[in-house]
Amino acid sequence: MIVSQVAGRLITSVRFDKRRLIWMRSHFTYYPSSLGSGKKMNMFSAINNAMDLALSDDKSTLLFGEDVGFGGVFRCSVNLRDKYGSHRVFNSPLCEQGIAGFAIGVANTGATAIAEIQFADYIFPSFDQIVNEAAKYRYRSGGLFDCGSLTFRVPCGAVGHGALYHSQSPESYFAHTPGLRVVVPRGPIKAKGLLLACVRDPNPCIIFEPKTLYRAAVEDVPTEYFTSELGKADILRDGKDVTLVGWGTQVHVLLEVAELAKIHLHVDCEVIDLVSILPWDTTLICTSAQKTGRVIIAHEAPLTQGFGSELASYIQEKCFFHLEAPVKRVTGWDTPFPHVFEPFYLPDKHRCLSAIKEIVNF
Repeated sequence: MIVSQVAGRLITSVRFDKRRLIWMRSHFTYYPSSLGSGKKMNMFSAINNAMDLALSDDKSTLLFGEDVGFGGVFRCSVNLRDKYGSHRVFNSPLCEQGIAGFAIGVANTGATAIAEIQFADYIFPSFDQIVNEAAKYRYRSGGLFDCGSLTFRVPCGAVGHGALYHSQSPESYFAHTPGLRVVVPRGPIKAKGLLLACVRDPNPCIIFEPKTLYRAAVEDVPTEYFTSELGKADILRDGKDVTLVGWGTQVHVLLEVAELAKIHLHVDCEVIDLVSILPWDTTLICTSAQKTGRVIIAHEAPLTQGFGSELASYIQEKCFFHLEAPVKRVTGWDTPFPHVFEPFYLPDKHRCLSAIKEIVNF
């Protein structure tokens, strides 16, 4: 298939983006051994392990999507069809609206559906099914029916020369929809915990998986079944001068920027991984904003109406008298995602460091 060939080239570009991957490997957050014995996994392996556990734990669980039965273009479902059979792990037609509609029907009957949308850029034909049917099913039936056991896995974000149809970050479209849960992992442990939490959550969930992170780092991932709390952000670095907020791949950029700011600007930055887009952790973000008085939000999606807009508005409404400067956003530009100009489009460490200089000198 043409789609699979394109995805294969994208995977190769991620694998050989060496400078970016080397930095990420040295900056992942490792979790305590209290979660149990661990096994070294990268993010796609951790997702595979999570789906393996979900299929084993609940015999009603179905896993499907384009090329999923073959292992998926990013190999996240590799070997699962052989283990659980083609009646539980299978390919779907090339029809995102049909994937979402079938998933809703499966979940509505009481089974558990894990549906893969091959790229976030392809999710828009299924938009009506997700936001008008899945998100509102319980509300419109007065609680008589739901489709809570429903999870959409969606590879997203920049991947290295993916251009406009393989690089988008559409989380803000879905964050406007009551009834959904929307999360973004930053690495293997979080990916496994969030995916299993989504599977168990009584609401339809979307987990946006930054595809450049699939092979970017290895963590000691607990092998047993565990979940990460939805709606909870993580402080990855304590600081007192500036709060840096991001999610997914951008978290690793901000961790590097925080180190640079400490060395070159003598500015102590607090770095927060938002993790959960809907709902999001208003308490933790506001507590940090009140402590530092300065907030910078970074995300790959375009500036206008990106989810950073909601964060900035809320922070300036709730923390106004604590702020020393207006909330700043460092984001993608208001253009379609470019091909050869991808390095200029992304909110990299140079743009983020410049924003720190501006906000401390306001």
